[in-house]
Amino acid sequence: MYHLLYPLRSYLIVSGWEETNVMVADWLTILSREPFVVGVSISPKRYTHGLIRKCGEFIVAIPDLKMLNDVWIAGTRSGPDKVKKMEITLINSKKIKTKSIKEALANLECRLIDERSYGDHTFFVGKVIHFTYNEEVFKEGKPNLKFKFLAHIAMDEFTTFAEKIYKA
Repeated sequence: MYHLLYPLRSYLIVSGWEETNVMVADWLTILSREPFVVGVSISPKRYTHGLIRKCGEFIVAIPDLKMLNDVWIAGTRSGPDKVKKMEITLINSKKIKTKSIKEALANLECRLIDERSYGDHTFFVGKVIHFTYNEEVFKEGKPNLKFKFLAHIAMDEFTTFAEKIYKA
């Protein structure tokens, strides 16, 4: 029944130090604005789960439509070998050891501050301690919709947000 909540934004979660892993997560939410805190739900079956626990940090990278192939690889393959198949550039982050993704529209550097198990997933809570972003994408504090932010519909189907903005 959780598919009733779709479409959901798709994010890339980067984890690990010696080895870097990238997975796709649709189940991410903002928990606080001040301090800036986010939460992401990840199955213990996922390789990323163990790396976040081990390292105590992770990156939330925001992909766009141009990264769809990389999103698909990150979401359908397991383990760190998939990163070699992706066309991404891993770069040093500013405040944590986990790498950021150069091609992403933004990278949120998160330090793990809590985790809780709910059913078949763990909810990891991260305090955003630094972020970098493409200034062309986020002008005047809001996203420029000429950049195609990805939303996952189901299985292998994605969409982007309309360029038209409707005001209430």
